[in-house]
Amino acid sequence: MPPDGFIIPTPFGPYTVHFYGILIMIGVLAAAWLTFREAKRRGENPEFVWDVLPWVLVAGIVGARIWHILTPPASMVAVGITTEYYLTHPLEAIAIWNGGLGIPGAVAGGGLAVYLYARAHHTDFKLWADMVVPGLALAQGIGRWGNFFNQELYGAPSNLPWAIYIDPAHRLPGFQNYAYYQPLFLYESILDVLNMAFLLWIGRRYASKLRTGDLFLIYLVTYPTVRFFLEFLRLDQSPVAGLDINQVLAGVVAVAAAASLYLRHRGRPAVPETPPQEEPEQPENVTEH
Repeated sequence: MPPDGFIIPTPFGPYTVHFYGILIMIGVLAAAWLTFREAKRRGENPEFVWDVLPWVLVAGIVGARIWHILTPPASMVAVGITTEYYLTHPLEAIAIWNGGLGIPGAVAGGGLAVYLYARAHHTDFKLWADMVVPGLALAQGIGRWGNFFNQELYGAPSNLPWAIYIDPAHRLPGFQNYAYYQPLFLYESILDVLNMAFLLWIGRRYASKLRTGDLFLIYLVTYPTVRFFLEFLRLDQSPVAGLDINQVLAGVVAVAAAASLYLRHRGRPAVPETPPQEEPEQPENVTEH
């Protein structure tokens, strides 16, 4: 079983530093660094990234935790840790170091922070969203390793060479006799990094054909598609009205974003056309006939 952190002494007693939190912060800083480089490459003010970062961090974590509280996985519901439980146990509701952050909430919360900050500073949200999404994909790829240390987000039992050991305390009900499982967190981490590379490539290769906001919409197709299919392998889904809410949301967002991309480019040029030049006025012919 991997350790989930380490203890450091403080004047107030020992304090546990959790790897889950460390990886989240590494992911956030990596995303900020990549967005900073993208802003410089595009000729935008890169300091915007560091100015908005604290707001994005707070809003993203709050959004991620709210999503988890509203959609707890089935294994937690089975032992009484429901939305109602969190609402009546506020200390448990804020204990993010124990895991329980939902990616959909993180994206929504962080995106809202960028939108409000961009609006307050009279800059284009869609432009910044395009620059943020490659870094966001990178942050997701790094942050998923927190699930490894917390022994969560694994798939069905497996004897594959890369299957991971899950200790008995973290095995789901009904699976106590299985020791090795598919590393679902690893699959998503790899696909997230590939998504980052794809977004960077398409942003450069088709720069002349993309409209502002297109890269953001492409991310809203690629990541939800990855999540939609990985949910089929997940043992501990989040059921709402009998449906896996994460899978349903991923499918809806991917289809809506793909439709938006299609409608934006249907029958239209990729970049605004240069307005036609008006014909210069001909001088009046003053010679009478």
